[in-house]
Amino acid sequence: MKYTVLTLFPEITDAFFATSIMAKAVSRGIVEYRAINIRDYAQDRHNTCDDAPYGGGPGMLMLTEPLGRALEAAGTVKKFPTGPELAAEVADRSSPPEQQRGLKSGRISTIYLSPSGRPFNQAMAKELAGCEELILLCGRYEGIDQRIIDLYVDDEISVGDYVLSSGEVAALALIDATYRLVDQVITPASLDEESFSGGLLEYPQYTRPEVYDMLKVPDILLSGHHENIRRWRLRKRIEKTLAMRPDLIRRGEETGLFDTETCRIIEELRKNE
Repeated sequence: MKYTVLTLFPEITDAFFATSIMAKAVSRGIVEYRAINIRDYAQDRHNTCDDAPYGGGPGMLMLTEPLGRALEAAGTVKKFPTGPELAAEVADRSSPPEQQRGLKSGRISTIYLSPSGRPFNQAMAKELAGCEELILLCGRYEGIDQRIIDLYVDDEISVGDYVLSSGEVAALALIDATYRLVDQVITPASLDEESFSGGLLEYPQYTRPEVYDMLKVPDILLSGHHENIRRWRLRKRIEKTLAMRPDLIRRGEETGLFDTETCRIIEELRKNE
């Protein structure tokens, strides 16, 4: 998996790729990373990358020219031809438009992190983890010119129903959620019972000491009885999901995601409410 991040502040994302599990994944060649400083593609002496929006209003917008040049340097191709490119396509009908524009659907995806985008979730993380490369465009100020989105962006993604001043923070959330799903980054067994796997949240976890501030680890986790521990953990997952995210339970029931054992426990817990 390769991540290419287009940003005005590459030092923010550089630090993430140089630490912890990500640094190990990079050193092992499982993950590749490059940051593209959008200011390097401005053409005035002040490296200007923003200007006032047409129609008035507060704030500034990121300029089209530096963004377009940076995206093309990253390998993003226009979704449809414009200007001289359009004339060339009209003159040459010998090959399909997709080949002329070099689209690589499913292999490279250019994403703009935006509060106006599709809500990010675990299912989307799994889908994106299967790409060969993610090109992530980090916005600033009031956002970017719509023409950049129309010409270059494959998808707009939001990491939550709130507004951040930094597109880099949103990009790092997406990167962190996806790279850990790439083969060989994390032991597969560690992912099996995480929150959202199987439509449920994760069960409570405990480690040493057995007693902390008069609170004791549940006896069943000390019993060594693997089947009883499995059943206890499943029940705790369901209890927590019913309490914290009942929408996940409803979705699982509507889609037939849950097995017979899970459905039985859900009904038992509802009767005892």
